[in-house]
Amino acid sequence: MPRRNSNFPSVPLIATIDIGTTSARAILFSQEGQEIAKHQIEYSTTASEAPENSQNTEQFRRRSSLLRHDEPIFSAEGIAISITDNVEIENNKSSVGPTLRFPQPGWVECMPVHILANAVQCLIACLITLRKINQNPNLKVKYKVKCIGIANMRETTIVWSRKTGKPLSGGITWTDTRTAEIVQHLEKMIDEDRKAELKEKTGLPLSTYFSAAKLRWLLDNDDVIREEYEKGDGNLMFGTVDTWLIYNLTKEKSFVTDITNASRTYFMDLETHDYDDDLLDFWGIDPTRIQLPKIVSSSEHYGAFAPPNLSNLGFHNKITQEAYDILKTITGVPICGCLGDQSASLVGQLALKPGSAKCTYGTGCFLLYNTGTRKLISSHGALTTFGFWFPSLDGADGKPHYALEGSVAVAGSIIQWLRDNLKMISNAKDIGPLASQVANSGGVVFIPAFSGLYAPYWDRGARGTIFGMTQYTSSSHIARAALEGVCYQVRAILKAMGSDAGSSEDFMEEARTSQEDSQPLSQLATDGGMSKADEVLQIQADILGPCVTVKRAQTAECTALGAAIAAGVSFKNEEDRIWKDFDDVVAKITGNYDEASNTFKAELPDADRRKNWRRWEKAIERAQGWLDEDD
Repeated sequence: MPRRNSNFPSVPLIATIDIGTTSARAILFSQEGQEIAKHQIEYSTTASEAPENSQNTEQFRRRSSLLRHDEPIFSAEGIAISITDNVEIENNKSSVGPTLRFPQPGWVECMPVHILANAVQCLIACLITLRKINQNPNLKVKYKVKCIGIANMRETTIVWSRKTGKPLSGGITWTDTRTAEIVQHLEKMIDEDRKAELKEKTGLPLSTYFSAAKLRWLLDNDDVIREEYEKGDGNLMFGTVDTWLIYNLTKEKSFVTDITNASRTYFMDLETHDYDDDLLDFWGIDPTRIQLPKIVSSSEHYGAFAPPNLSNLGFHNKITQEAYDILKTITGVPICGCLGDQSASLVGQLALKPGSAKCTYGTGCFLLYNTGTRKLISSHGALTTFGFWFPSLDGADGKPHYALEGSVAVAGSIIQWLRDNLKMISNAKDIGPLASQVANSGGVVFIPAFSGLYAPYWDRGARGTIFGMTQYTSSSHIARAALEGVCYQVRAILKAMGSDAGSSEDFMEEARTSQEDSQPLSQLATDGGMSKADEVLQIQADILGPCVTVKRAQTAECTALGAAIAAGVSFKNEEDRIWKDFDDVVAKITGNYDEASNTFKAELPDADRRKNWRRWEKAIERAQGWLDEDD
């Protein structure tokens, strides 16, 4: 065995910081997409703080005990999370309190400094692991972090002071609905032509979802922010989570946002890739009174990594000297990749070519359909957004790629409902075996519209409905119908997106041609909790039909991997890149991928699939409009 010395070959790694709604993680990836080190922090929330004089005190005590023992808690989609060496639960009894807070009904806030601190903590833990790996005397290579990528929950709005660097309020997350009155007022003030004009520019409908209404709310309702805005001295800074992280983690204090995040603010014109004066005026935002970050690509040099001074930002938990010392090992490493989470998942799923799509089965479903360099404004209820922009690559690959996006409100949460409300299963993993005890749903159709129907139906008055039950119906039929209800909605969205892309209404029923690229959609890449079950993906393949192949992701961490890819291809000199181009990305990451066991094709006869689809459409029609305006 050769002795370790400085002549050992250096193997480049990409560090990814991935900030989700309920957790933060950092992962060190190799160019094969393998996780070399990983650390995750699951957030506690104000909802988990002990209630005073409440009948829920005992329930809280039991949950709190999980923080002291190596027992699982459950995510919203019913997946067990265990406290392990690389997963920890945030301690909300510390002096800084929880990251995620629910101060009022419908309000969901995050603490920006905590998000930054959690990102730093996860990164430190990965670097400690990396140091241990590199100290292994049997290792014939030395791993070294070459670049850093960032993935983040989108739309979440943060305002901070340029002078102090401190946030001036809690961040308003994408799920927060306090802006409903602002949005409803604007909807009433403008006509349909104006709405269409706005959607043509932004790709988005008026909604509480996007950043503009959240910023408007802060300017109207937060006294400190309003006073600073009225001063107009340039002290106010606005950004989403990506901007906040890059600003605080770069030596240059780079004030930027990538195009996938900027396209979710409602301030950016999809054609110009820049802020639009008309849009800013529509929301009453004066860019001379509040600084907006520069819009940049998803893959370029934003700045050099530098450890933030958390205590200066008001984070009083002690950061040890050892921790800062280990961060110095990556000081100066470029931060050069950035994607909003759903776009990052699209890239991490390797849905890089026009016509490819991905579906993340989380609590709900998020579908993105890569339309390449074509901007398509949906007439079927989908959103238009950016998939990615990697300008260092040649030809069309280096141009901004658009995507259509659709969402299903209920996906993994239907499994939680079957488990917790109906007691049909004990664990989320039991849903597949229960559903597969029967060959079909026995004529049962389950519309999981617990809070209305999202794309492409858009009916707030629809409600969850089960049709077709007889005395023959068993729990297995209901479980299978519930899974089918999610998969049928995925088909409905993909069918709508295919129509937007110019294909026929029945493109999923058309025979596959020899030229696979001519298909508007030939493959659906999948990730998320439900995609771990073979039964679910086989049901999805049967519902989509023989023209679409369903593939499970090569890694569970597609979002983080997508940001790693963005960073790895960012270097202008091809020889400096982790991957030279898209073909190189796919070849290296799928090199050890077991394609056979992760690929699903339709086995259901065409006649049965068409009959079942007609039955689904009939059930959808009957479930809609269940609630009247007065209900």
